[in-house]
Amino acid sequence: MSEVSNRNRLLVLLPILFAGGLVFYKTRTSLAVLSTVWKTGIINARPEVVSFGHQASAVDALHRSLNYVLVIWPALAFGVLISAAVRAYVPANMWKRIFSTRGSISQLRAGLAGAPLMLCSCCVAPIFGAVYENSSRLAPAVTLMLASPALNPAALTLTFMLFGPAVGAMRLLLSIIAVAAVGPSVEALFPHARAGILSEIGRGTEGQSFVRALYTVIVRTLPALIIGLLVSMLLVQWLPAGTFASGTARLLVTVLVATVAVPLALPTFLEIPLALSLLAAGLPTGAALALLFAGPAINLPSLFATARLAGWKVAASVAVFVWLIAIAGGFLM
Repeated sequence: MSEVSNRNRLLVLLPILFAGGLVFYKTRTSLAVLSTVWKTGIINARPEVVSFGHQASAVDALHRSLNYVLVIWPALAFGVLISAAVRAYVPANMWKRIFSTRGSISQLRAGLAGAPLMLCSCCVAPIFGAVYENSSRLAPAVTLMLASPALNPAALTLTFMLFGPAVGAMRLLLSIIAVAAVGPSVEALFPHARAGILSEIGRGTEGQSFVRALYTVIVRTLPALIIGLLVSMLLVQWLPAGTFASGTARLLVTVLVATVAVPLALPTFLEIPLALSLLAAGLPTGAALALLFAGPAINLPSLFATARLAGWKVAASVAVFVWLIAIAGGFLM
């Protein structure tokens, strides 16, 4: 009995080991980008993944989606493994104890758990599902999902380096507001929203449980991410060439950019060269800020995955809150 208990305690640490591997991977890649930008003052764009004003066919959207997956797959794999390990080995009552307190303490814990992961919105979606289903709390799950891309310390550092202190500080402020307020607001709107806690996993031996949990994560999350990614790429490609023309009214173009940024699927850091291209085209700083904040915070694939787990009303509410915060920040700039 004691051996089984000790083994179970060790298995609870498995999600932490996966998370540690993810943090190491993201830190190493982020430091390489930071070093290059520090030396050259230039950050590489990825036109093969996302570029504005590029009219193409559905086949090209599929090609860009494949390029996107090739960029994010290591981080997505970590997200899936962490989610499966959480489902299989972390007792639901442990999550309930961590997030039982409603208010700032619970939000702070979720934010601190999400930020070091530095995942893009797609890659953190599987972890959102695990936290939501195991804790039976919407606010901490949404907070963690937003904190990972929005409070990515490397992305924020690059923003300060390339855009200056005013834009960097405003992006940080908008991210903090979103992480602190969106989750509780959505939970207040839908207080009875509940996920099916471990209903499809069951319990058996540890290996069987993890395999079944892994299968559940893949089935529940990846199809929604793939569909959302394809739709996102098609939307970007079908934008009229003059959508972001410099002659457009400053407030209107900020609203347009925020509207495009919310569903836009972006790998980590790609919002930065895209925002720089908007400034180079003569668009206002507020429009660039809207993209810098809303682009990584949420996207159509993660919204599809959120809707699959928590319902369309929840996903739409998260999108609207992020959109409104992006517009408000853009107007203030």
